[in-house]
Amino acid sequence: MDTTFVVDAHRAPVPGAEQHLTITMLGALEVRRGDTVLGPHQLGGPKSRQVLEILLLHLGTPVSKGRLIELLWEGAPPAAAVSTLESYVSVLRRCLQPGRGRTGALKTTTGGYFLDTSMIDLDVTRFDALLRRAGLCPPAQAYPYLCEALSLASAPLLGSELLPEWAEAERRLQNARTAAAMVQAADTARELGLDSEAVAWSRRVLDSDELNEAAWTSMILALEQGGHPVSGLRAYERCRAVLARELGCSPGPVLQAAQERLLRATSASGDDFGRVIHALLTIQGVLEGEGPRDDRPALADPTDPTDTTDPTDRELILQDAGTVISGYLHRALPVSS
Repeated sequence: MDTTFVVDAHRAPVPGAEQHLTITMLGALEVRRGDTVLGPHQLGGPKSRQVLEILLLHLGTPVSKGRLIELLWEGAPPAAAVSTLESYVSVLRRCLQPGRGRTGALKTTTGGYFLDTSMIDLDVTRFDALLRRAGLCPPAQAYPYLCEALSLASAPLLGSELLPEWAEAERRLQNARTAAAMVQAADTARELGLDSEAVAWSRRVLDSDELNEAAWTSMILALEQGGHPVSGLRAYERCRAVLARELGCSPGPVLQAAQERLLRATSASGDDFGRVIHALLTIQGVLEGEGPRDDRPALADPTDPTDTTDPTDRELILQDAGTVISGYLHRALPVSS
């Protein structure tokens, strides 16, 4: 059972109590100080909370009062902006480090403020550290680090701050980092033979950014590796349509090569759809002037002694291919009365 409880943020500190702060920015802002849990509305008001968020985005680096004023009031500060800012910082200190004045994590420096990294455990910092660690490991060791990092990033950065432009800009940057980590997780899962997990990571990226060709590549290669050529072809077609519609371009060479492999794998399946793909590939080969090839067998069934189609006869090849395609369409389309 969860025994976490919220207590008065302004109570006097217990002698020897832990001053370390554990802070969550991915999702709603939350500050934990020992047994005390402070939500986004328990930090002295919107402006005090935003001061904390800006300092957390620059963790360990001083931020000048001028820069804080510019961000807090978006270029239109009040007449007494400096004294107002100082009052917000004072309120924030009482919330974060009650009874300790300037000895806690929120420090004053010449002309500004900063947060002491030795006194703060921040989820965004852990996220970045896990990604760096994953980048130094082979796939089997890297994958758990990637999964742990992405578990931290299951919600948007600064979910409590929906209006300020600086918050939205930081959210876009974090979203890009998270998407890149998901693609890395998909690629790593595929290297480990975890094809369904690779597809799932890729889909999470594409749910929010269908123009991410790296995610399409990870998904399609995982479907190919997992033995699902038809699903891979469908994914390729969705990718091709999106890129053509939104960007006016085609998938890159890696995806085009994957499509060709998927087409050949499908054509070799022997089922109705595979025979249609086989027929289309055969027609393409004839129109492009290709001769017989081992990886594009004739449509004639070599095991059927009654099938005398000559695989070198261009006209017969096209007729046979047309028969396969028209037969498939006849079965697929409803018969009109």
